[in-house]
Amino acid sequence: MLASLRKAGSVARAVSASQKRFLSIHEYQSVNLLNSYGIPTPKSIAAKSPEEAYSVAKSFGHSNLVIKAQVLAGGRGKGHFDSGFQGGVHKIDSPEQAQEYAGKMIGAKLITKQTGAAGRVCNAVMLAERRDPSHEYYVAVLNDRASQGPVLVVSNQGGMNIEEVAAKDPNAIITTPIDFENGLSQQTALDLAKKLGFSEAAQKEAAGIFVNLYKIFKDKDATQIEINPLAETADGRALCMDAKFGFDDNAEFRQQDIFALRDISQEEPSEVEAQKANLNFIKLDGSIGCLVNGAGLAMATMDVLSLHGGQPANFLDVGGGATPDTVKKAFEILLTDPKVKSIFINIFGGIMRCDYIAEGVIKATKELSLDIPLVVRLKGTKEAEAKQMIKDSGLKIIPFDGLDEAAEKAVQLAV
Repeated sequence: MLASLRKAGSVARAVSASQKRFLSIHEYQSVNLLNSYGIPTPKSIAAKSPEEAYSVAKSFGHSNLVIKAQVLAGGRGKGHFDSGFQGGVHKIDSPEQAQEYAGKMIGAKLITKQTGAAGRVCNAVMLAERRDPSHEYYVAVLNDRASQGPVLVVSNQGGMNIEEVAAKDPNAIITTPIDFENGLSQQTALDLAKKLGFSEAAQKEAAGIFVNLYKIFKDKDATQIEINPLAETADGRALCMDAKFGFDDNAEFRQQDIFALRDISQEEPSEVEAQKANLNFIKLDGSIGCLVNGAGLAMATMDVLSLHGGQPANFLDVGGGATPDTVKKAFEILLTDPKVKSIFINIFGGIMRCDYIAEGVIKATKELSLDIPLVVRLKGTKEAEAKQMIKDSGLKIIPFDGLDEAAEKAVQLAV
């Protein structure tokens, strides 16, 4: 179970992400969703301009507030903006201060340990009442391979990195399987609240939160709900102080209200463009553009490039249904990255015909005036025809039969 709480390696993440995007939503949107299921949170309102932040702060009627930058990344409090402003989470004492801080956040990019150096643009802030917890807990609803169903994961050590808690004290994490159809019973939820150490005044409210979190998970086709922290306040209330949601892309057709919340400004533009063309694309940090068909072949390609001292600039999987126009679009996306110094095409033709790839490569090379070295390895269906097409084109396309030799050449050309 603890494996569900740990992050995969960069290549594995790329392959996984290429299959599903797992929609994430902003904190203020998460709060609205929680509240719609009767789950208590501190009062929170979003603002999309400094002037709106002033009005929102004034509407609270008191000055005990916090302002949070709304970007899809963790570590906001310890992050910094590209403008130099430090921290994406601040206490504020007046509407004027809310306006001032919002002016420094909105439109700037917040850089955290999760965003990388590029950061993510902040288009909104959230104003929330400040509630001081007497104790913080961790709660999550996840799909668990071991039990082959949903589970509730809880800990009385909330407000911190749950991976660290899992590593240092595995017994501090309690995992409870949930009946998919019937959900979590009120008695089971109440027993958990008692076991975690909620006060008698807060136990019933905490149990209700557990029950309703699973209702959201099932109703909305979530892949993950994480509340960190779930706090008990000094007056005996249980409140969700922060929330992270993930939703399954396969359910978009029946969760249109949820997917309407998608904020593409938080996503890599090239990945968004690729998705429109039904291409699986994940941007990486290297200098070799990779165009392959199939996640397994992509991993093998990236491993062989690394073996020869090169680093992939992307994971681009054209799948089995690519057309010459799709291949051309793939090239256009690759060429938007100034770090790409060579392109390596590695296709194993089964469902995907090699001659379609060759036609697309030739078309892209001509129409896009390609001046980046291009290494091509084609094996499988219509392989001979594809190789002849490339030969007859007269273009500077470097063909190979062997994966190892092709990868080594692509690395050399990227230097």
